[in-house]
Amino acid sequence: QVRLVESGGGLVGTGGSLRLSCAAPGRTFSRNVMGWFRQAPGKSREFVAFIRGISSITWYADSVKGRFTISRDNAEATVSLQMNSLRPEDTAVYYCAAGDVAGVAANLYPYWGQGTQVTVSS
Repeated sequence: QVRLVESGGGLVGTGGSLRLSCAAPGRTFSRNVMGWFRQAPGKSREFVAFIRGISSITWYADSVKGRFTISRDNAEATVSLQMNSLRPEDTAVYYCAAGDVAGVAANLYPYWGQGTQVTVSS
């Protein structure tokens, strides 16, 4: 069983920044694809970004490209999401996910964290 633990959510004003972190202890972290997804009230869960294992190649949703940056520290088994220039429409619960296949579909990721709330006020 993989346990992912997110941290770093909170409340910020429009244009502000937040950094989310996800720890994945006890797993062969460096080979896994790590992703971030989000779910706003009344909406389905949507892809935000992923980062591959060894190569660290990244991919972003168009809605966050140029504002968000995903990174990983394989030695510490953590993945982070730096979120800049935040907008009210970024308000959602953000989830960390892990899997073996890179992609934007949530069902590619069998392991999920509990989620952390990000609220951007206008």
